[in-house]
Amino acid sequence: MKAGALRLLRVGRNVADLERARRFYCEALGFVYVDARDDAPPAWTRLPGVSGSPPRAARLRLGAQEIELTAFDPPGAAYPSGSTSADLWFQHCAIVTDDMDAAYARLRRHGGFKVISRNGPQTLPVSSGGVTAFKFRDPDGHPLELIAFPPVTGDPVWQTRGNDPTLGIDHSAISVADADRSVAFYTALGLSQASRQTNRGPEQQRLDDLPDVIVDVVALQPADAHTPHIELLAYRVPSGRASMQTDARDIAADRLVLQMQGLTTLLKTLTDAHAGIVSTAGISGGDGAQTALLRDPDGHWFVLTE
Repeated sequence: MKAGALRLLRVGRNVADLERARRFYCEALGFVYVDARDDAPPAWTRLPGVSGSPPRAARLRLGAQEIELTAFDPPGAAYPSGSTSADLWFQHCAIVTDDMDAAYARLRRHGGFKVISRNGPQTLPVSSGGVTAFKFRDPDGHPLELIAFPPVTGDPVWQTRGNDPTLGIDHSAISVADADRSVAFYTALGLSQASRQTNRGPEQQRLDDLPDVIVDVVALQPADAHTPHIELLAYRVPSGRASMQTDARDIAADRLVLQMQGLTTLLKTLTDAHAGIVSTAGISGGDGAQTALLRDPDGHWFVLTE
């Protein structure tokens, strides 16, 4: 049995006000609250190195994908002001829509978000994937993206129209300083490189609200389920701010929750090879589940669960 990542189970985000965040994701973006039984603190909050009283949590679903919102009392540091897509703590969720006009209009009707992209949704050239996308921030400052794929592109699951204009989460994109270094780290976790391209031009500049953008985009897939997946954003231009040593309770400390096999073996391999930054790791959970909390070379948080 080869140790490694089987699937990306969900994206975890810390929020200052759980009810406000839940309303935004459900009313503005079409997520559905799973049920009250999912409000128990996530297992990773019981690991060594995560201090404070047990948080409240809410798990939301959009299509077949999930996001988990966690509120600590008191909350950690606020999301850094003036953040851009090139800053190395940047991490967004790409929410697929089959009707960009309807999804964008619903978001604008609800309000409570902050715009990143200039002049509304942008259609990128075919060399950059040909998608139409719009970047913005939720009430806590977390980046999000609405994305619409051209016909017969992207995961085939997105070619089926739904009753709601938003269909699910395609990927979570994270900014990294060195694409090759990060690919090596994620390959050690058991993900594989699915594609690599370089995005540039006026449409990308308007999408990111940044000048003279040149960014390498690398798609990484787990072994069993390719959606949702992880994308690396390595900005050659402009240079973003360096990684922060965020606390696990901070608002910017997003987490990607990966379902693994052979977790104990993998952790030993990573530690022995110094393949990544393992800030906190351990075994927790009364149900016998193994859970580890890691950081990648750029400081992004991961929860690995068996």
